[in-house]
Amino acid sequence: MTRRLTPLRFCALLLGLAALTMPARGTVLWQEAGPITVCDNGEGTDILHGAVQRDETARDTLYFKFRVNPLSDASREPYLAAFQLFEGHTPRLGVGNSLQAWAYSAFNTDETGTNNTVPGDMDLHSANPEWYQPVPYELPRRGIERTIVFKIQFVPGGDDLVTVWVNPNLHPGATDENQPASLTTRFSARCSFNQIRLRHEGKGPGWVFSDMAIATSFNDFIIERFWQTWWFRSLAALGVFTGVGAGVRLVEKRKFQQRLRRAEQEHALERERARIAQDLHDELGSTLTRLSLLSNLIKADKDHPEQVAAHADKLSQAADQTVRALEEIVWAVRPGSDTLQSLADYIAHFANELFDGHSTRCRLDLPPDLPALTLPPDLRHNIFLIVKEALTNALRHAAAREVQVQAKVSDSTLEIQVRDDGRGFDPASQAEGRRNGLGNLRRRAAAIGGILDLHSAPGRGTILTLKVRLPRAPEE
Repeated sequence: MTRRLTPLRFCALLLGLAALTMPARGTVLWQEAGPITVCDNGEGTDILHGAVQRDETARDTLYFKFRVNPLSDASREPYLAAFQLFEGHTPRLGVGNSLQAWAYSAFNTDETGTNNTVPGDMDLHSANPEWYQPVPYELPRRGIERTIVFKIQFVPGGDDLVTVWVNPNLHPGATDENQPASLTTRFSARCSFNQIRLRHEGKGPGWVFSDMAIATSFNDFIIERFWQTWWFRSLAALGVFTGVGAGVRLVEKRKFQQRLRRAEQEHALERERARIAQDLHDELGSTLTRLSLLSNLIKADKDHPEQVAAHADKLSQAADQTVRALEEIVWAVRPGSDTLQSLADYIAHFANELFDGHSTRCRLDLPPDLPALTLPPDLRHNIFLIVKEALTNALRHAAAREVQVQAKVSDSTLEIQVRDDGRGFDPASQAEGRRNGLGNLRRRAAAIGGILDLHSAPGRGTILTLKVRLPRAPEE
């Protein structure tokens, strides 16, 4: 069975790989951060205090590190300065600046350098040799700090093997084996010790020693910034992996939302088509059938003028209803009629047409600057039908002198109120037909998530209020 690579498992994999590829670390046996300034202190005093020692039987390897900041130039003021091993009071290997070498050098060695005249002095190779003569060594200069690392491979009963690096590469990935030859010096010396002394003799204000340590591995001296550590790289890789995963998921989520919106739009379009087809069948079909029947009645009663006049009046009313129904359908499908402003304009047009020629006055209080919102077809259609039903009832049944239509928008909520000063009625004891009409209004309001309130009493008119939440404006 294939297991999914989750971010947690990916992190665990990175940690495992990092543990396998990490360079082997040894043990830091002693360290002294310093700084310690020494000046004309002769043979110096022990700073190791027995923390580490090796005698002639030792057969392991130790690494030593220290950093120096010369306070004077060796080219002008000859002096000795050194990080030196002692065995009791017997001086052993010293690394720093030999008095007669006038350069970064080692002394008390079993070999003498090719450029040295004092036995046991060994100039140290440097990547920054003196420019004025063809020599591989570097003179200590005031204010120019250098880090020196040396390795001692102890040989039981014999001369020990020493390797010195001046300003070695201590960045991640560096080892004692891949250091450049230009800063590497090898020789042999007797290196048994139980003390370390920091020394300065001669002229000048001395040396400042710092960052001193003894370890069993070169890798203990590698300088890692936090962004170079394996755990930071693992976390960074995990962050990239998580970010890519989150990005892919976000893109897929947006694609899914787009498909969902497209499906909703298609579904809404299908509902609108079905509604239009239903309207054509119910309203236009029934009114056209009525027109046909009235026309046949006029023909049948042509010898009875009074009957013909009555049928003609009904025929005219049916024709008006047909025209209004057709206008509603055309408005619903016409491009640009799906806005809140278009809905308000069509309500005003319908009210003016409905009350034209009647003694009842219709007063419209509709704001001219409604928000530019697109309304879904079912929301727009149901709002209009509720207002249409309320206006039609006020005209036919209320015997009102005035009907008022008011609309306002606040807090993304549309509120439409239809108020008349007619005879009113008792909602608790209303007739069956009116009860069915009120039920239809409430069902339409519930279908669009709206709230419908109706207040009426005999002789006090009727107030119908519809509140519905408007959709959010699309983000640009």
